[in-house]
Amino acid sequence: MRLKKNMGPQDKLIRVVISFVIALLYYYNIISGYFGIAMMLIAIVLLLTSLFRFCPIYRILGKDTCQK
Repeated sequence: MRLKKNMGPQDKLIRVVISFVIALLYYYNIISGYFGIAMMLIAIVLLLTSLFRFCPIYRILGKDTCQK
């Protein structure tokens, strides 16, 4: 099974920047505890979706920001 890319370069950049900011906030203990762990899990999901350029939520909604 092959995943069809549905994420454009702008979405990818936004997700990477958000993940980086969350990681920095967690590293400097600005966010911590269960909230910090939950945010880090979200950051990991954002990084993985940007790496594969596939977002399952986009697929459910029928959205495609990938430039043809």
